[in-house]
Amino acid sequence: MAKARKKSWQEKLADSKDLPKVCRIDAKMRTRWGTGTFVIPAPKEVDAIMRRVARGKVTTIDAIRRKLAKKHEATIACPITTGIFAWIAAHAAAEAEGEGKSRTTPYWRTLKTGGELNAKYPGGIEDIKRRLVAEGHEIVEKGKRCFVAGVAAPRKKGEAK
Repeated sequence: MAKARKKSWQEKLADSKDLPKVCRIDAKMRTRWGTGTFVIPAPKEVDAIMRRVARGKVTTIDAIRRKLAKKHEATIACPITTGIFAWIAAHAAAEAEGEGKSRTTPYWRTLKTGGELNAKYPGGIEDIKRRLVAEGHEIVEKGKRCFVAGVAAPRKKGEAK
């Protein structure tokens, strides 16, 4: 039996798997996500938002999730799949960059909650830091974690401004 060829990151990004899909938040998920609906986005939707982040600007996974929820008129966007698809978009961009393509998704501009750099992106923290500093951002190190200065963590419900 022949071994199946492994999909490239760009092929994974292009595979929508019948997504996006809007679902009701069931009783099991309600304690964590509240009530209403959630959207499981298509990988290309996450990539499209990441592509629009201009040089010198950054976004967060939470901001991407809010845009996706609004677009699909859902209460929230699934945090798990949105994060996975951002990771796939990052690897697809690095793969395309390695093939000599110049207009790829600027994945280093997509941060984790609170402005934290994502160590799981291609090149790791050092490469992401280098790219962000080259675009004018200040990086703040807190222990082993790195953050873009001025990107605040979202406030929790009821927390003072």
